[in-house]
Amino acid sequence: MIRVLIVGTGTMANDHADAFVAMDGVDVVGSVDPNPKNLHAFNAKYGITHAFDSVEHAIAWGQFDAVSVVTPDSVHHRATMPFLAAGKHVLCEKPLATAASDASEMAMAARTAGVVNMVNLTYRNVPALMQAAAIVAEGQIGAVRHFEASYLQSWLNQASWGDWRTEDQWLWRLSTAHGSMGVLGDVGVHILDYATFAAGADAARVSCRLKTFDKAEGGRIGAYTLDANDSMAMHLALENGAVGVIHASRFAGGHINDLRLRLFGTEGGLEVGFEQWRSSLRACLGDNLITGTWVDVETPEIATNYTRFITAIRDGHLVSPDFARGADLQRVLDLAMVSDTQNACDQVI
Repeated sequence: MIRVLIVGTGTMANDHADAFVAMDGVDVVGSVDPNPKNLHAFNAKYGITHAFDSVEHAIAWGQFDAVSVVTPDSVHHRATMPFLAAGKHVLCEKPLATAASDASEMAMAARTAGVVNMVNLTYRNVPALMQAAAIVAEGQIGAVRHFEASYLQSWLNQASWGDWRTEDQWLWRLSTAHGSMGVLGDVGVHILDYATFAAGADAARVSCRLKTFDKAEGGRIGAYTLDANDSMAMHLALENGAVGVIHASRFAGGHINDLRLRLFGTEGGLEVGFEQWRSSLRACLGDNLITGTWVDVETPEIATNYTRFITAIRDGHLVSPDFARGADLQRVLDLAMVSDTQNACDQVI
């Protein structure tokens, strides 16, 4: 039996709990949250028997094997480090941290501890993305030359997920003082991983422009100063020589939560979609290049991050995307911020 502790009991913690309680041989044995109302409501919902108001109290109890860290982004580092020191396996929500130095420290600590460590980059659960990455790795599109990627949301335009003007779960994402890196850290990390993973190479250079739009009188709602970026436009050069552009926005009307990626190589192209919660993959290869004919590609089902995390613990092997990958992505995000702040055209990773 793998015993799991969940740290943080907000909205996303429900996804973690739902996944783990559905698995055979996994028991969610405890949760951690300094907010007693949220903590006890979460435990009651999932029948969890142990509740802790701090990481330290949970570690002192110690009757668990693995941890899911589902706190706000700015808390990931200080919540995770004690568990690594205690030799616990850790699945951490993205981004791994809010600064590259913290993310690198977490990756080093995980490597030293020798535990299974994983960043929950949820779009690694998309079959089309995983199949596209395999096709690129097999050389079917030749050398990758160019890519275009976007992650489009519209929750600042409409209330399909709730009213961001009144709900803390959305307002904190708009405030740097509450630990948000804006759209760059929230969904930019996803599309950055999505594009570079499929292209088969890490970023080598980055330039970025960020935009924060006026959303409330005086730029503030209650305790929240709405200063985090709402839109991102990034240019990347990859280590394999490919170049590409990435865009992310929360003001993309008509797109509730859609990701797109187009990859072009010397011998063909791929289009990867995750739109309206559906995964799709199209390819233009071989003789179809002459006519520009695109065909649908089958995408077999894959194991989720949650399943792969538990399987890795059972089998005693490491799994990706790991903390080292999270640290690599965070370095790109940090330099994207530098590029925008300093109005600099290019930053070397």
